[in-house]
Formats: sequence, structure tokens, C-alpha cells
Amino acid sequence: MSLVQVTDLTVEFGDLRAVDGLSFELAPGAALALVGESGSGKSTVASALLGLHRGTGARVGGSIEVAGTDVRKASDEELRRLRGAKAAMVFQDPLSSLDPYYAIGDQIAEVYRVHTRVSRRVSRARAVEVLDRVGIPDAQRRSRSRPHEFSGGMRQRALIAMALACEPELLIADEPTTALDVTVQAQILDLLHTLREETGMGLLLVTHDVGVAAESVDRVLVMQHGRVVEQGPVAAVLGAPAEAYTRELMAAVPRVDDRRTPSEASDEVVLEATGLRREFGRGKRTFRAVDDVSLTIHRGETLGVVGESGSGKTTLGRMLVGLLEPTAGEVRYDGHARVGVNPAVQMVFQDPVSSLNPRRSVGESIADPLRARGERDEKAIRGRVRELLERVGLEGAHYDRYPHEFSGGQRQRVGIARALAADPRVIVCDEPVSALDVTTQAQVVALLGELQRELGLALVFVAHDLAVVRQVSDRVAVMRGGRIVESGPADEVYDNPQDPYTKQLLAAVPALDPQVAARRRAERRELAAA
Repeated sequence: MSLVQVTDLTVEFGDLRAVDGLSFELAPGAALALVGESGSGKSTVASALLGLHRGTGARVGGSIEVAGTDVRKASDEELRRLRGAKAAMVFQDPLSSLDPYYAIGDQIAEVYRVHTRVSRRVSRARAVEVLDRVGIPDAQRRSRSRPHEFSGGMRQRALIAMALACEPELLIADEPTTALDVTVQAQILDLLHTLREETGMGLLLVTHDVGVAAESVDRVLVMQHGRVVEQGPVAAVLGAPAEAYTRELMAAVPRVDDRRTPSEASDEVVLEATGLRREFGRGKRTFRAVDDVSLTIHRGETLGVVGESGSGKTTLGRMLVGLLEPTAGEVRYDGHARVGVNPAVQMVFQDPVSSLNPRRSVGESIADPLRARGERDEKAIRGRVRELLERVGLEGAHYDRYPHEFSGGQRQRVGIARALAADPRVIVCDEPVSALDVTTQAQVVALLGELQRELGLALVFVAHDLAVVRQVSDRVAVMRGGRIVESGPADEVYDNPQDPYTKQLLAAVPALDPQVAARRRAERRELAAA
């Protein structure tokens, strides 16, 4: 008997058919990945399995059976018994899934108590038990912590613990590793694999990351525009895709072992940092985010800066742009020390939603640097903004549109256009593609490379994704604990890493070959046990 049986599923929102005639099944204890770009319908499918569209106005057709429950015909009470007890879901953003006011342990205990009707004491003990099971150190004490006191990886572990509290037969994980560092991502994927081995639960993984699918599942189903493009064993689909769309998806995946054709960089140093240090807080609570960092950036080259969250790479980027003043050291542009914001050094931020004013049109946001340098001719400003929009692959007519009217990739193009408006010589890109699917990511990376070649720009590419960094960088600096632990030409650092931390980062990068992924997982398990 199948754990999940979906037949001819359709989901419509008004005139939009988000899922169109989808069929698949999942056996008990098996793992299936739904893979596709943003808008492919994969998260909609995951929500439909738990009946989460009920009462939303969505029209759901076809047949959905999960753990013996007919989801479409089930009563509200039957759906409540299904959710959490038989099938549980881990969402993409743990911060929005956890209540910021309550301790992590209390939230897990509440879920367990609702489904089992046990005492508060028993439910609290269960919360500590599952937190320990997912690898939260000192689970008894940390169960009293609130979500903001956990790192991103620990919050994701807490959500998995909550999902496991009632020992479900099915775990649905919707983009569980998006925006996590490669080492934390590897830990979460290893955890899911171990839990599946130990409990025999089935896993439905929703992801836009083909590498994550290769690391985690037995079978893969590729989606596009709500339809099945291709499905089958993960090694067969990813190793020898039969459909053109799947081949395009695979071709867009950055490879950590791919060498890059070097940029046509000159010997001219446009930006230089010497002995940069940045501290936050005072007295005993002083935290040194960046500690004695020195680097040079040449015209026309790309310097990649990699490291985990908390390594100091974003703080470094903000000091290079002038958004943060160094506690010590200096930033020199064209050989001269600079203090404050430098129009010639611009930044493209990680989250274009929060960096664009939702109340202003994108054209007005792009125009800000033009007005800041004294341009007053509104006709000329609008003409220049239209040129910039077209230069980054959008339409000049998009001037009057607002940020919410654009996709994530389009918003990132708007951010690039705004950076270009100041006629910079250096652009610092802070995680510019971390939340984008692989094809959109490839498009943004290609755009940055094209602009670099045409305009002679120097790029500082800050990211935690080592494969993307290799794809774009001439030189690489690896940061840990606020310091650069290794740097050099990209090929040398990637092919012959010297620092143990660099080796650890590279070993955690997802492998597209399931056999290689299994071998690496076993090696990580041995290291953890040693």
C-alpha cells in the first residue's frame, strides 16, 4: 500500500492553474523530491497533501490519499488528526513558522499535547527528547530558548523536532535548506537521512536545488508550470535526463569542479583594504565581526568572498562600500583613503524586497543615485532609468511598476540597475543569488559577467555557495571568525585547498551523483563519530 497516492491533481487559484494533472506515489519509508523553478507548483502540491488549501478559495481536483486518509473527502477533524500525527510539514522559513514569544520547547510540547492528550510534564519531556534527537546540544536547557536565540540551522532543526514529535509516517520538507550555509545544509540533509533510516518514515522533499535532491532522495519528479516533466530514480533522471527542460535545469546548476575562464583584469588596484577591523558592542560584550582583514581588488576582476554565516563577510562588504565605518584600518579607493559612502563603490543586496521601498516605483528607486549627484532634468533622468532597465534585461516601461509586481530574479535585476545608475567602478554583491532557483541564478550571474566585461567593473562577490563563487571568481578569499584563513587564485584554492576549514566547506557541497553523495555522507558520519 502506498503512503501517498496522488492521481490527476489540479489546483486552481482564480484563472491560474498552479497544478495541472499531476500523478505520483510514495511508498512507506521512501524519499521523493519535487524539483522545479519558482512557480512550478511544487509547494502547492505539498500544501495540497495536507489539505492546507481548504477554505482559501483554491479549487482542488483529482485524488489525494495520505497515510490512509482521503484528503479531499476528509472532515476537518480527520484532517487535524492527519496533520502532525500521521503527516508533518517543515516549512522553508523557520522564523515565520515559530512563535517569537514562546520558548521552542513549549511550542513543540503544545503540538504533542494536542495530538496525544498527555500531561504538560509528559509533553515537555517529549519536546526535550526530540530536540536531543535532532542534534540540539544541551536540549534540556535550550528547550527554554526562544527562536531568536537559535541560529538558522538550529531553528530548522527545531522545526524538524516539532514535526517528529508525534512520530509521523510522512515528513514533508518544503525547501528546508534554502539560504543555509553549505556545512549547515549538509548537517540538515544528513539528519533527514538518518531519521528516515531510524524511523522508517517517508520523505517528500520540495526543492529548487538539484544538488539537494541528489543528496537526499531515491526518486525525483521534475515539475514545470504545474505539470510533470520527468520522474524516475534520482540517478537516472539526474544522470541522464530524457527531457529538454530537465537538461536545461541540470546545465544551469553551478559545479564546484568547473574551472572559469579568467576575467580580463588589469594590474590597476581600484579598491584596497588594510587591517580592517569592526567591533560591535562595548566592554565585555564587544564582538569582533571582522579582524585584521587586508585585500586588494583590481579593475575588471572578481574577488569571491566565502564563509559561513557569522564569518564576517557581509560586514566586510559593507565596510568596502562605506555603509559601515571600520573600528580600525582603512579602505582606499584609487590609492586614497575613503570615509563614508563612495558613489564609485556600489552594493547589490541579498534581499531586493527589503532594499527596495515598496511604496515607490522601481524607476524612482533607480533614479535616486542620479538625483543624489545633482541631476535635475526629469526627462533625462527618466530616459537614463529606462536605459538601465533595458540594460539589465527588463523593459523601460517597467519604470512605474512597484517591487511586488516583479519576481525575485527581476527584483534582483532592479537592484543591479540601481547600482549601475551611479556609474560605479566596483560593485559589491552580497549573496545576490542565494534565494533564486538555478536558472534565474544563472541568468543573474551571466548578467553580472556581461556588465563586468562591457564596463570594466571590479566585482566583490560575497556568498556562502561555493559552486557559484567558483563560477564567477578570479580570486577567492575564505573567511572564518572574522579573518581570512585562505586566499588565492580560485583554481588553486578549490583544487588544492590548504586550510582545514576550506577543505571542510568543499566537502559539504552537494554532489549531483547520488553515489558520491552517499560516500560523502558516510565520511561525514565517521568524522562526527570520531
